[in-house]
Parts: sequence; C-alpha cells; structure tokens
Amino acid sequence: MAEILTPDICVIGAGSGGLTTAAAAAAFGVPVVLVERGKMGGDCLNYGCVPSKALIAAGKHAAAIREAPAFGVSAGDPLVDFPAVKDHVDAVIAAIAPNDSVQRFERLGVIVIKADATFVDPRTISAGGQLIRPRRFVIATGSSALVPPIDGIGATPYLTNETIFGLRERPDHLLIIGGGPIGMEMAQAHRRLGSRVTVVEGSKALGRDDPELTEVALAALRRDGVTIMENTKVVRAEGQDDAIRLTIDPADGERRTLDGSHLLLAVGRSPNLDGLGLELAGIAYDKRGITVGADLRTSNRRAYAIGDIAGGPQFTHVANYHAGLVMRALLFRLPVRTNHDNLPHVTFTDPEVGQVGLTEAQAKERGLAVEILRWPYAENDRAQAERRIEGLVKLVVGRRGKIVGAGVVGTQAGEITNLLSLVVGRGLSVAALRDFVSPYPTLSEIGKRAATAYYQPYTRRPLVRRAVAFLQRFG
Repeated sequence: MAEILTPDICVIGAGSGGLTTAAAAAAFGVPVVLVERGKMGGDCLNYGCVPSKALIAAGKHAAAIREAPAFGVSAGDPLVDFPAVKDHVDAVIAAIAPNDSVQRFERLGVIVIKADATFVDPRTISAGGQLIRPRRFVIATGSSALVPPIDGIGATPYLTNETIFGLRERPDHLLIIGGGPIGMEMAQAHRRLGSRVTVVEGSKALGRDDPELTEVALAALRRDGVTIMENTKVVRAEGQDDAIRLTIDPADGERRTLDGSHLLLAVGRSPNLDGLGLELAGIAYDKRGITVGADLRTSNRRAYAIGDIAGGPQFTHVANYHAGLVMRALLFRLPVRTNHDNLPHVTFTDPEVGQVGLTEAQAKERGLAVEILRWPYAENDRAQAERRIEGLVKLVVGRRGKIVGAGVVGTQAGEITNLLSLVVGRGLSVAALRDFVSPYPTLSEIGKRAATAYYQPYTRRPLVRRAVAFLQRFG
C-alpha cells in the first residue's frame, strides 16, 4: 500500500459540484484530492444538460425550417441527417470537455484519482489502491436514471439519459415513460427530428410546475405531433431491439398495448450511493440520498454532501450553489445555510417553462395573501416580430408589493427567468421591476409590463384621480 495521502479536502465525484469545489479550493492553494470513477464532468457534460441542449438545438433548426414560410422564406421540408446530428452533439461535448479534464485540474494543482472511492472508516477512503485521509470530505457523486419496478423491464431493451445520446440511427417510434422535464425535452427534440413519439405519464405531465404555464408548453408539444398520455400506468414492458411493447392502464379507458421501436426511461433519478461504504463512515442516508443539515454537513462532521446526492433539488446549478456554500464553510469558517425557496429552474421545451420562488399554489398553501399579475407575450413587440406570441409572465406578489415568486412560459423563457431570479432572490418589489430600463424591443419587457400592471387599480381610485386633478391646476 502506498503512503497515505493527507490533503485538506477530498472531493468524491467530478461532476459539476465536485469540480467547482476542487477548482475553488485549489485556487486558494488548498491541497485537494479529487476522486472520480467515471467520466470527468459527470452527468451534466456527458449525459445530461450539454448533450440534451445540443439535441434540442438541432430540433429547433428543423422546426425553424418548417416555420420559415410564415416569414416569406421557403426552404422546403428539412432533411435530417441523424448521424450528423449525433456528430453535432459529440462535438459540443468535446468542445467543453477540456474545461473539465484531468489535465486541467492537475494543472490547477489537484491530485486526480480515476477510481471508485470507498470509505474504510470515518476518516479514510480507499481509491485505486491509495488510502486518502483528509481533514474534510465533500461527497458529490450525483445521481443516475431511476429504473422503475415495471414487470418485464429487466428483460426489455431500454434507454436512459446515459445511453440515448449514443444512438446514431433515428428511432422510428420512441416510447417514453415519464412526463417530467427530461421526458418532455427529449420527446419534442426527437419528434422535430422526424421520430414518432409517445409519452406515458402516471399523473400530470410537467406536474411540478405551475399548470397555467405548463398547459401552454404541452399544447405546443401536441401541435408538434407528440402524443402525451397522462394519468396512465405502465404495467408491463416487453420486446427486443427495434420492437418494444408496453401494456398500459389509462385512467379513463381499458388496458391496452403500445408498440414502438425504442424505449426511454425518464421517471426520475436515484442517488449514487452504492459502493461508497457510508455505513463505515458513519454517514446516514436513505433512498433520497445522504442526510444533510441546512449547512450540508452529514452525520459525520468531517463530511459534507452536495448536489443530487444530498437529496434536494436535482439541478446542475443547485450543485454549484451547494459548492459555493461549502467553500465558504471550509475555507473561511463562515456559517452557511441552504435556502432552496428562491432557486430557479427551467424546462427547455419550446416554448420553455421557467420558475423561481413560490408558485401561486405554493404561496396559497403557506397561507400567504398574494396577488397574481400576468402579462402575455402577445402584447410584446419583439414577440410579435418573431411570431412567437404564445406564453405569459406570471408574478406572485405578496405584502407591500414584494415579488415572492415568478413564472414564465414562452420563447427564451430561460433568459427571462434570469431577471426574475434576481428580483425574487434579492427580495425586490414590483417597483424595482417596474423602474428598471429595458432596451426596446426585447422580451424582458414582458416582466416589466407585468409589474406595471400592479399599479393599474390605482388609476381608478377616486382619491388618486382627485389628487391628479388638483395638481393639474398648477400647470
């Protein structure tokens, strides 16, 4: 056995959160060991955010060609070269990969070990034949696609987000189990690239977001030709390559079967706990992930857990947020506390759906007295110019005009969510959103107009009208 490594910090997992932690610590000259058993960059770079958005972009180009005649431009029907689309996805990953590579992190001063990490006691892990005994651990092992307990699924060929981007032949008919963000994004992208697509969802598609917003997005997917079956249970899966059959129980109909060429599982994520030896480390966990406090510390006071493995919201930007908090605690001994209430998220369908803070339903569940402000895309000049008028901005406004939540559905909703995230995160009021100067013509004006709507009732109040009339006497 080699000499025991004793860095200040050992990071387990080289996904987004782990890489952020290791890079930040190394930048301050803190000794760091980074252990990763798979690909550097983790799920986001290799199987998640990056390849999915690259595929979505290809689908958008195909849709733009189909929509071009509305602008007086005609190019005929798009010709989709699916292997070339896959080459595009691979090229995007390859362009970003050097930022997450072993070589870059070693240049930063990080010791990188490509191996499984296993705790052997509360203070020590074993990785690649090397013992590592740091002062503190940061566990950032992420999550993987959940395989649901469906009869026959184990003997049925299926895809997950880790394998679907490896396809070089376009699926003829893609069956998707799960109507969450991953399922709906992949459904629309593949439909636009020429596949038939059927989504089977056990409850409501995009059910975690405001239904007023998701209704707009789901209607667009259906217009694209995606079949969405909600409140439908999959009771059995069977088949072989290019011939998949699902037996389903719709809530409003009789049991029947669906036939397709490929099957994608998109029913959620499972934390990557296996093989870590958490029991030997004295680290508590359950099926949701490692149990952490608001400060992200585990039951082992030397260890923190961040990102998907910590059992909270499963987004790349949450892992980065956690990494920033942990660095403050480890490097500067500052008290930290997570607050997930104001974290934004976006579903990258077309139109996109963005949300930050409380939804209307969540605010009412908490007993908050709120006012709802809306402004439609159709009343925005830029949206009209681009013929993208479906959608709206929705503000959830609490006492004294404070914006406690905001949602948006429409083209570039993710970019508008950036502005709304700043407003909600900083606890700003409708006055702040009303008074900022938005360049014309831009879509962000929609949020400003929604805020301005807060003051419309004042124009009808007799006292306000009398005050204006009185002031007019002075010229």
